[in-house]
Amino acid sequence: MEQRNPFRTSFTEPFITGCDNLSSLYNRLCKIESAVILFCRQGNARVTVDLHEYDIVPYTVIFLLPSHIIDIISAGKDFQMAYFACSEAMFREASFRFNPRFFHFIKENPCKVFPSLHWEAVEGLMNATATIYADFNNRFRYEIAKNLLQIWLMDLYDKTYRWFTVQDMEGHNRQEELLKHFISLIHSYCNSEREAGFYANMLCISTKYLTDICTAITGKSAKKLIDEFVLLEIKVLLQNTEFPIQEISNRLNFPDQSYLGRYFKRQMGISPSAYREKFIK
Repeated sequence: MEQRNPFRTSFTEPFITGCDNLSSLYNRLCKIESAVILFCRQGNARVTVDLHEYDIVPYTVIFLLPSHIIDIISAGKDFQMAYFACSEAMFREASFRFNPRFFHFIKENPCKVFPSLHWEAVEGLMNATATIYADFNNRFRYEIAKNLLQIWLMDLYDKTYRWFTVQDMEGHNRQEELLKHFISLIHSYCNSEREAGFYANMLCISTKYLTDICTAITGKSAKKLIDEFVLLEIKVLLQNTEFPIQEISNRLNFPDQSYLGRYFKRQMGISPSAYREKFIK
């Protein structure tokens, strides 16, 4: 049942490029293991990244970071995406000098339509990555690809700090800052922690205040936001692996298989097994 992940790298192939319609991601969640840059060359699509939906048009760049979850909801017949995926090690080597705040912002804002003034530069970078990927005999192939990744990051860093204010990146007030930090913590800990109190303690605020902030800004309680991310993780494992339900329960720190089943059915109205059946071909 495990589906082909077009972005999966390996020890012997630490980066990958390609251009296709990404049909293997249509209505199927894909969890990103390292980092992926996607560039829409033609057509239109609607995608979700984590809990947010985006309309993709030509010259949209999507920058996916480790643990992002992407799903293509719909796409036109002529939809084509170029991509450059790299291993976690390559990404770490290329990105360690960048301000972590930059990646926190990208994590929550992965999609950007580039103005026409910058189209040629984006095309050039994507073509350069494809060229070095195809040059298997180049003794500096890895280093050149890593340098191209750094160029991508530097260009995106420049555009981010030119096109967005510090307030956009960090929040316009203390409550928005806390919400951004809360979402970042969920990304890091939702596989093991599902109670709002855990996150409130890490933020040094009360559970009630955390819930008040979430409700005021998003219309959802803190617990609801946590549950939505946990459900994404469960769905990814149900759709894309053959792990027994008990193994999924263990991986996500549920007391047992029955508890996970009740939790999932309460949220989704369907059992984990029945949900998995829909994706078995």
